[in-house]
Amino acid sequence: MTDQEHPDVEIRTAEPDHLLREHGLDLKLLYPWPGLEAPFRGAWCVLRPGDVSQAHAHREREMFIAMAGRAEVVCNGRRWKIAAGDIALMKGGAEHHIVNEHDTDFSYYAIWWGRSMSAEFLAGQPAQDTEADTAP
Repeated sequence: MTDQEHPDVEIRTAEPDHLLREHGLDLKLLYPWPGLEAPFRGAWCVLRPGDVSQAHAHREREMFIAMAGRAEVVCNGRRWKIAAGDIALMKGGAEHHIVNEHDTDFSYYAIWWGRSMSAEFLAGQPAQDTEADTAP
């Protein structure tokens, strides 16, 4: 077990040199990873100056948590400014992408989830109620 591993917590170290260029930006998929079961997916994303991410739509909801820099979120043709500390939430089915027209990187954490991911997650969980699950 390393210094970053413990039965109660696991620290995943950032690896900025291991980002992949996909969908018009640099990213690393973070969820799932071996041994982690979660009802959502996530990615660390970096939009370099001048980058425009690929416009897309999907059934899942998606949240962008801005960590550094600033950019514009384009959703169904409308633009909104986003900067470090802001959160953008796109509903399922909304076409969206991000534009970085600034001279610094825009870094954000993307999380997406939907019914199928939740159902897949719940199907793999033991069928038991705990006191914490049933507390009002």
